[in-house]
Amino acid sequence: MQSLAVLVAVILFLMDGLRACLPYVTRDAWDAHPPKLVEKFTGPIPYVIIHHSYQPAACYDEKECQKAMQIMQRMHQQDRGWNDIGYSFAVGGDGRIYQGRGFNVIGAHAPRYNDKSVGICLIGDWRFDLPSKKMINAVHSLIEYGVYNNIIASNYTLIGHRQTRPTDCPGDRLYKEIQDWPHYSPLQDVVDPNSIPT
Repeated sequence: MQSLAVLVAVILFLMDGLRACLPYVTRDAWDAHPPKLVEKFTGPIPYVIIHHSYQPAACYDEKECQKAMQIMQRMHQQDRGWNDIGYSFAVGGDGRIYQGRGFNVIGAHAPRYNDKSVGICLIGDWRFDLPSKKMINAVHSLIEYGVYNNIIASNYTLIGHRQTRPTDCPGDRLYKEIQDWPHYSPLQDVVDPNSIPT
């Protein structure tokens, strides 16, 4: 097993003259299997789509979060037959950002948006509880990093997964939270979330 120093790559960037830290865990660090296929699209990315994993449950340390990433990738690749884990990134309860497919790689997380979005999954079930502040801060930092580096469009639209298909994802509590985030749009609410069985 690799040491903690190797497991977490920290990306430093300058924004408005301030130095900020983005705690980032590479695919190698969480022991990802290789993708079956990588298909890219050009940016800047116009949509940010927020998800929750539901299962696996929330993880709170490095080991649990690496295992959660492995479980999701196995389910997506083996059970669903996808090329890779569906999400671009996932955020663990440890406050770290785990690389899924990464930026500008076609995902498998939101029909009609996979080739024009970054899908960010907050690991856990957020139907009733809100993710921790450090998880939410990590999501904001990742988005700000993308915008600052012209990977995500400065006028991006932020939506929840349920706005792209009938699902309760990203969970009622988290969905309510993101409606107060910058760039949120009620664009294409496709179903009444209360009509979906949990």
